[in-house]
Amino acid sequence: MKIALLSFEYPPETGFGGIGTYTWYQARALVKLGHEVHVLAGAADPSDLRMQEHDGVQVFRFRSHGLLMRGFLWLGALRLWWTKNRLENAVSMYRGLATLRQQHRYDIIEMPECGAEGALVNNLMRETTLIRFHSPARLIMPYYDVPRTDITLCSLAEQLGLYGARHYSACSQFVASEVRQKLHIQRPVPVIPNGIDVELFDAAAQVDFRRTFDIPRERLMILFSGRLEPRKGIQFCKEIVSSILARYEVAWVFAGQDLFGYMANDLLPYLQAQKLRGSVHYLGWLDLTQVRSCLRQADIFFLPSLWENCPYACLEAMAAGRAIITSDQGGMPELIRDGENGLLARNAEPASYVAALERLIEDAALRERLGRAARRSIEASYTDLHIARRSADYYGECLASHG
Repeated sequence: MKIALLSFEYPPETGFGGIGTYTWYQARALVKLGHEVHVLAGAADPSDLRMQEHDGVQVFRFRSHGLLMRGFLWLGALRLWWTKNRLENAVSMYRGLATLRQQHRYDIIEMPECGAEGALVNNLMRETTLIRFHSPARLIMPYYDVPRTDITLCSLAEQLGLYGARHYSACSQFVASEVRQKLHIQRPVPVIPNGIDVELFDAAAQVDFRRTFDIPRERLMILFSGRLEPRKGIQFCKEIVSSILARYEVAWVFAGQDLFGYMANDLLPYLQAQKLRGSVHYLGWLDLTQVRSCLRQADIFFLPSLWENCPYACLEAMAAGRAIITSDQGGMPELIRDGENGLLARNAEPASYVAALERLIEDAALRERLGRAARRSIEASYTDLHIARRSADYYGECLASHG
């Protein structure tokens, strides 16, 4: 098959989150299976269509410019940043794909719902298209400090893409259920989880993080890796981290973008004012290679998110064989089976996280057992090739349904 994957997010230029990571792994895995794969991705600045090949994937980057795009700038002045981003994506993806279609005919075109990449494509082009649900704006925007108008308009832009698509999939049963109930999607939404290239993960270069960031070698290391924002549960860390570090000589490491200044302005000053036996280390933003290396050197991976689907933060911690503590909400129980390959804490309850952390800190054998089981889970169900085969089979079903 000749497959196009549309995603504004795509590393390294626009690789901001899980959607870009999924597209990156998925494109390479499909190529390994013998398919021709084109990725139409965003660009950091206005750009004509440009192509670069990576690992057999033809990556096209494009960002529209001109009067219409300049007209979207006023949305930023009204604090409608999410809506601005969706409209820019919708126009750029439509124009970029229109140019590609002059030379290429695709069997199927897949895109995420979050980003509104399909708002125009799915309504103005006659193509076999598939929307993959990751994190719909209507479901996640209430966790951010944004105007209600932005939620309404951004959701509408994404909804245009949803109604025009011919097929759907989701990365977790949780998300599939949510979009059926709350976004009123009537057609089937098959669940195909995200996948990870385990061999590539294992081959990533090692960085001595303890030496580089002055983390005491003798201390057990707990890692929080991801965007430091309310949806990821960073606001619970005051109570959780201070409770643990007041009683245990462990090193608590944070890695990720401090987009809203919570780490610099609130959490770090608070923790530095406490009497702690353990230590706190903020590493800032890390690239993928650094994150993978840091995961391997951690003892416990901590993910207290309020809303998740099938996050790569958890998949990569599982691939690294780490003992994981995460929330019992969303798609997390689909990845982590409590007491088997990780521990689940009650969502938004700091005391539950503290109790789970105490168990792992005090029981090295439990940490080892859970970490090994987490790795086996990845090898059995979440490798990139396994997921790509399931996806390709589904693509074939979509094509067959149209004769």
